Amino acid sequence: MAAIKSLSSTYRMNSGYEIPILGYGVYLVPASRTERPTLEALRLGYRHVDSAIMYRNEKACGRAIASSGVDRAEIFFTTKIPPESMGYNATKKAIDSSLRTAEQEYFDLILIHAPYGGKQARLGSWRALVEAQKAGKTRSIGVSNYGIHHLNELEEYINSSEDGSTIDVGQYELHPWLDHSDIVQWLQQRNIVIQAYSPLAHGTRMKEPLLASLGKKYGKSPAQIMIRWGLQKGFVPLPKSVTPSRIKENSEVFDFELEEEDMKVLHTGDYSPTDWDPTVDYD
Repeated sequence: MAAIKSLSSTYRMNSGYEIPILGYGVYLVPASRTERPTLEALRLGYRHVDSAIMYRNEKACGRAIASSGVDRAEIFFTTKIPPESMGYNATKKAIDSSLRTAEQEYFDLILIHAPYGGKQARLGSWRALVEAQKAGKTRSIGVSNYGIHHLNELEEYINSSEDGSTIDVGQYELHPWLDHSDIVQWLQQRNIVIQAYSPLAHGTRMKEPLLASLGKKYGKSPAQIMIRWGLQKGFVPLPKSVTPSRIKENSEVFDFELEEEDMKVLHTGDYSPTDWDPTVDYD
């Protein structure tokens, strides 16, 4: 992957499009409070906004993008298909509805949010994403929260269907206390970009002595250490905050590098989700 240089650095996806290596997440941000911090993130130089139908704030994100003064072509905007819209027909309707809601001509990325609904529903949703990509409604497609068995199922379908599709992105909760190493290896072997949601573990680890020690060593906050860890793992972190100072702080992670020994120390071996974990729960 490309060198980690700045907030404007990108990775090239299997689709051929570029994705900024750090994003601004809006999970759990109420719609009424989404537009202002998203605008602030764009003002600070973020060019990657991660939303979802389940978040109910696509419209606010779209408005922030439209009023930011930044060319739409420079902004990477993501949404996700929710569990209740799994299956070919439901996913097709959800995509068109999201475009209308967010007032967008296209999304840069649409993900299947979780592997719910069973095999036929998952594959039907994928087929709808492939059609949307070919129709220009989204530039890239991918999955979120898929376990290895779900990924193998999808890969087998893609190979047998010969529809020319690729998995461009896999999105997971990823931080030093949940590294999903088996899934990460599967994705990296196929050059699939890995996005890290909840890269700050919802703030539950900020008082860890390990982070305090590394923060003192590098002159950085615990949040910056965690984000930098994700970047050096090759992930695309998606930190969330509605506080301008923290949005700014979360972007100031390109002026230092964690030493190899510290990256090893941050390999805690823990498996502690702070969110849902559909990777292991669904057939």
